Amino acid sequence: MKTQAEHNYYVYILTNKNKTVLYVGVTNNLKERLYFHANPLPFSKAFTAKYNVKYLIYYEHYSDIETAIDREKQIKKYRREKKEVLINAFNPQWKFLNNDV
Repeated sequence: MKTQAEHNYYVYILTNKNKTVLYVGVTNNLKERLYFHANPLPFSKAFTAKYNVKYLIYYEHYSDIETAIDREKQIKKYRREKKEVLINAFNPQWKFLNNDV
């Protein structure tokens, strides 16, 4: 039986190349999720595919899925300015972190 500490969930924020669009998501496998954002299915109508949103600029780690989902919902409700405060505290240069996870 797995203990709670063995679970990994991530709330993350992606942007596009020009850093004009922000997308908030939650996943249990950040590396795999980033791959699918970077390689959408052909003719995908997904928001991230439409706006070419695939660059990781922020993430938080959780061991409980309910906590992660609640946090994702909370951040999604934030205005852009408040999301920028989070990003600036975590990643002041807004460096693309895709290769760091």
